[in-house]
Amino acid sequence: MIAELAGGLISGSLALIADAGHMLTDSAGLALAWLGFRLARRPADKHRSYGYDRFGVLVAFGNGLALFAIAAWIVFEAAHRLRDPGTVLGGVMLWVALAGLAVNVLAFWLLHGGDRTNLNMRAAALHVIGDLLGSVAALAAALVILTTGWTPIDPILSVLVAVLILGSAWRIVRDSAHILLEGTPPGLDVHKIGEDLKASVPSVLDVHHVHAWSISQERPVITLHARIDQSLAPEKVAAAIKKHLKTHYGVGHATVELEFEHCSEATVPTAERGGPLSHG
Repeated sequence: MIAELAGGLISGSLALIADAGHMLTDSAGLALAWLGFRLARRPADKHRSYGYDRFGVLVAFGNGLALFAIAAWIVFEAAHRLRDPGTVLGGVMLWVALAGLAVNVLAFWLLHGGDRTNLNMRAAALHVIGDLLGSVAALAAALVILTTGWTPIDPILSVLVAVLILGSAWRIVRDSAHILLEGTPPGLDVHKIGEDLKASVPSVLDVHHVHAWSISQERPVITLHARIDQSLAPEKVAAAIKKHLKTHYGVGHATVELEFEHCSEATVPTAERGGPLSHG
């Protein structure tokens, strides 16, 4: 980061300065990602009964917002450079870009073996990919400037990097916000789950008040009401429902409220009913 900032100031390259700024934010983002993983290992306590897994999702959301800010700054600076182009030293830019590319390839290789479904890991890897693309753009711009002397290529390729960063940022913010807003996990259809349980689990007559959300990407949670007959012991029906949810939907934590005649919440106005946590 320091080498790219110095190289960008000396050579006058926006691509290098943009990549250095990106690396500055990425350093903080990667540090937060590491902190998120560390805190997620802490066990649940009386203040946070689900533990600290959600902290990693919160970090991913913050990293995604930071990527938006970085992309906006790059575009702003690129527009300024296109209106008022300056001298760019292609030789200095080339060697610094090569060094930055080597470092980013190493960082990406280190992260490549991580869990690709984890939002925190994805956010960290996308930060590094953004840096890698920035180094590639700076390298390409340096080669064009050295061979043709056409300096507008520098801000133009910077904008290309910004567009790529925006795409990554949007996916991270969208997915993490969905979890923070208690959205239904991908692959879970709360309307079909009830019909599936009625058809698959003996003694289940009806399933309603199904709520599904995620603590993290790896921890989907479901609560539901199930009306059953008395042909099987209630504890066996509840165990069968939970086993089916875990086997077919990957849900390791389910809260099942069993009913024999009428739903206990049937007469409660909708406005007075609680959210998913009230069904525990």
